[in-house]
Amino acid sequence: MAEPRTAVLAEDLPEDRQPVIIAARRTPVCRANGALASLRAHELLAPVLRSLLVETGVPADAVADVVIGNAVGGGGNVARLAALEAGLPVGVPGLTVDRQCGSGLDAIALASRLVAAGGGAVYLAGGVESVSTAPLRAHRNSAGEPEFFSRAQFVPAAFGDPDMGAAAENVAEHFRVGRERQDELALRSHQRALAAAASGTFDAEIVPLDMSSGPGGSHTVTADDGPRRGLTAHVLARFPPAFVSGGSVTAGNSCFDADAASAVVVTSMGRARELGPRDGLLVLGTDTAGVDPRLLGIGAAAAGERLLAAHGMTGADLGLVEFNEAFASQTIACLERLGIDPARANVDGGALALGHAYGASGAVLVTRVLAQARRAGVQGQLALALISSAGGMGTAALLEYRRFP
Repeated sequence: MAEPRTAVLAEDLPEDRQPVIIAARRTPVCRANGALASLRAHELLAPVLRSLLVETGVPADAVADVVIGNAVGGGGNVARLAALEAGLPVGVPGLTVDRQCGSGLDAIALASRLVAAGGGAVYLAGGVESVSTAPLRAHRNSAGEPEFFSRAQFVPAAFGDPDMGAAAENVAEHFRVGRERQDELALRSHQRALAAAASGTFDAEIVPLDMSSGPGGSHTVTADDGPRRGLTAHVLARFPPAFVSGGSVTAGNSCFDADAASAVVVTSMGRARELGPRDGLLVLGTDTAGVDPRLLGIGAAAAGERLLAAHGMTGADLGLVEFNEAFASQTIACLERLGIDPARANVDGGALALGHAYGASGAVLVTRVLAQARRAGVQGQLALALISSAGGMGTAALLEYRRFP
């Protein structure tokens, strides 16, 4: 495999329009109905927003907008609610984005494009999901009475509108990703996440959450609770198919639902020089693509493929890759379609071990990329963050690590 190369762009944006991410933080990612179950979405997100302003020194009234992804919340514009909860002035608005699992990454993409368009100097962007407190959903029947349902409709019935697990089985069968490979990826994800946590790798990016109510009384949640120490290949092999009889997708090689929030500071390169951070991630480009909803897990590959081609790059040019591991089958299928060895991605573990907090997950990917890039310290290192979404979509962001003089 060729050595990853740095970005060479034909046309650079002027500094006042070149988007750059100068800070990224997240809460612990915790299992739904667990350690963070007493916090609503805006209560998860507000501490992250406050932490970003403190870290960067950005005055709260200098924020042009707060752009936040959310998938299963109660509506009401959680971005605005969280911004005010965080103490931002009433003059700072908020915008909530829903592209289901891709929402957090799409929020960052939107903020980056606003910077590139000259639409504002500083944005807070990311995602949040409190699966634990998500509202119950219901349609009204002909008598006006509620009929509850477990999830929204993603596409017309003619497309099959498969559940996530069934779609993961479709991907496994279509791309011939066997059970053994799926279990191998899941085990590696847990082992990497455990090693990263033990070495303190996650500490600098996590915003601890003070819990003043709920089980256990007043305490602070400081760490992810998903990675499993006792997991082995033998244990994974014992899991039965979870979604389709005789299938290969199990609870062991699928993610679990989680609560979390994550956000970044997006600004222009020109403004970044004024603020004085030591480094950041240039946003070279973003893309979102649609695919057959029956193979919805492959959406990230379609977006990544198109984005890399637009910049004259391939998977071999990338130094860092963060992919949302909703299911091992789709992770393997997407990365291999992009010419990326799955073992190269998610070097500190992924959603199979850490959990999938829907609207927050795409922003968690970018937070992880910035942390990894800072650790490596390679000027010009390229990174790709990508995620697939319900309904047959995927979003990708091409990033470049840059130390500022």
